[in-house]
Amino acid sequence: MSTLFVRTLRDDPADADVASHKLLVRAGYIRRAAPGIHSWLPLGWMVLGNVERIVREEMDRAGFQEVHFPALLPRAPYQSSGRWTEYGDNLFRLQDRRGADYLLGPTHEEMFTLLVKDVCTSYKDLPLSIYQIQTKYRDEARPWAGLLRAREFVMKDSYSFDLDQDGLRASYMAHRNAYIRVFERLGLAYVIVDAMAGAMGGSESEEFLAPLPAGEDTFAQCPQCGYAANTEAVRTVAPEATTATVPAAHVEETPGTPTIATLVDHLNARPELGDRDWAAGDTLKNVLVMLTQPDGREVPLAIGVPGDREVDFKRLEAWAEPAQVRVFGDADFAARPQLVKGYIGPGVLGLDRGVRYLVDPRVVDGTAWVTGADSSNHHVVDLVAGRDFQSDGIIDVAEVRPGDPCPECGAGLELNRGIEIGHIFQLGRKYATALGLEVPGPDGEPVVVTMGSYGIGISRAVAAIAEATHDELGLCWPRSVAPADLHVVIAGNDPSIAEFAERLTADLVEAGARLLLDDRTGVSAGVKFKDAELIGIPTVVVVGKALANGQVEVRDRPTRTTEMVAADDAAPQLAALAGVGRS
Repeated sequence: MSTLFVRTLRDDPADADVASHKLLVRAGYIRRAAPGIHSWLPLGWMVLGNVERIVREEMDRAGFQEVHFPALLPRAPYQSSGRWTEYGDNLFRLQDRRGADYLLGPTHEEMFTLLVKDVCTSYKDLPLSIYQIQTKYRDEARPWAGLLRAREFVMKDSYSFDLDQDGLRASYMAHRNAYIRVFERLGLAYVIVDAMAGAMGGSESEEFLAPLPAGEDTFAQCPQCGYAANTEAVRTVAPEATTATVPAAHVEETPGTPTIATLVDHLNARPELGDRDWAAGDTLKNVLVMLTQPDGREVPLAIGVPGDREVDFKRLEAWAEPAQVRVFGDADFAARPQLVKGYIGPGVLGLDRGVRYLVDPRVVDGTAWVTGADSSNHHVVDLVAGRDFQSDGIIDVAEVRPGDPCPECGAGLELNRGIEIGHIFQLGRKYATALGLEVPGPDGEPVVVTMGSYGIGISRAVAAIAEATHDELGLCWPRSVAPADLHVVIAGNDPSIAEFAERLTADLVEAGARLLLDDRTGVSAGVKFKDAELIGIPTVVVVGKALANGQVEVRDRPTRTTEMVAADDAAPQLAALAGVGRS
């Protein structure tokens, strides 16, 4: 500690808003270089290296081979795949001195595809899985939470290449199993949830989420059958279509009812509309948004949802990728006078009327609704889906609530927050087709290669582990990723204390343990103990006054329990605790 390049802080940094960010800075693991960009100090670099090592060991164990691509990439492959445009403002673009376009890689699908196209010339070269651990770049609009949402981050991305869908499924499961081993070794609790593929493309997709309050992802989980999905991918249980007789639709004057709440109050004050209690769920709310395509085209979209639900814009944005989503503004309504704000109904919606109309899965044929009559202060009552109006399709983007039925067993879902630490995709042939990756098959005919994509956030995992294991005193690393196995504290001025601590440290290092020795002079024992708690190495060994009685104090950082150990037996006991033996 007397020579370690570290500085601990007693106060939280002003720009930190989650525990991992606060503690990683305070304990001297990282420092902010710019918004969303961090420098790694020695302690942090060791933790990051330990996470990388575990990931690399499990990738190699699964038979995947490591490669390494540049971070600075040419435009052409991304132009061919469409992502030069689709990534929009999230892409860091730059030019060289000759005016040629480049980007800082956000992901490397295109480069992996082209490398395999260049090297593999036959179906006999497949199946193949290759990976890299590389720095990635995304121009996040709102960098947040330190390492959890950064503009520069370290990621392991791997790709599988197979001849057909059966091969892809096998590669997918091999990666899935490797991920399970990785996160178990990292000491991270995780949930595997169904997910959206988003801009990556592909079919089946799953996320590995660390269930933590600091996470930006909300996921639904069934306590009975185990179904789990990111809310963006939750499947809404649609009711059965009904053939019940409903009176003919009729327009009613509903003055001063531009909101669902005012409409429901009005309906309940009109007994002639039926002997019933009207609720928000009886109404059909039509939400207007504008989708801005990567090429700049603007496409209006109307979304019909039950009035007791809101459109979840995170779900909508995932559905709409790579298009950007914004709510309709006054200028949009002014350009379409048929859309009467607050009173929009299906009668003016639909592709044939210039506004694509998609409805929630709950809006099934035979269901009756109260909705706008496309005239101010008027609504339609008993408007029946399939009888009185048609949609252009289904869109499942309404908010998911606790207690909503599980799509697998019908039990009530629970909602929790999580940090995405891994994501696996069955990409299919999107990139292979775009970039011409095909090989001669067994019959000599060309076969387009089928791909999978698999990512682990390395730097994000550091933050997730910190979030999962910290306490009010500081960080509290699992031994597998901690910067050291043992933190030896010299707590006393007697020269014999320092002499014993130095000798003990040398013995343990010789045995293969990783040690941090707090040998600072002129620093009180209290400050040393505070730093040890903040830095979070799992075992703290205090060499102090008890040495006079032939003992040293061993503190377990996670449980805060203390044990006195005979000084003469300390080295072998501590070596065993660290999982090493004498050389």
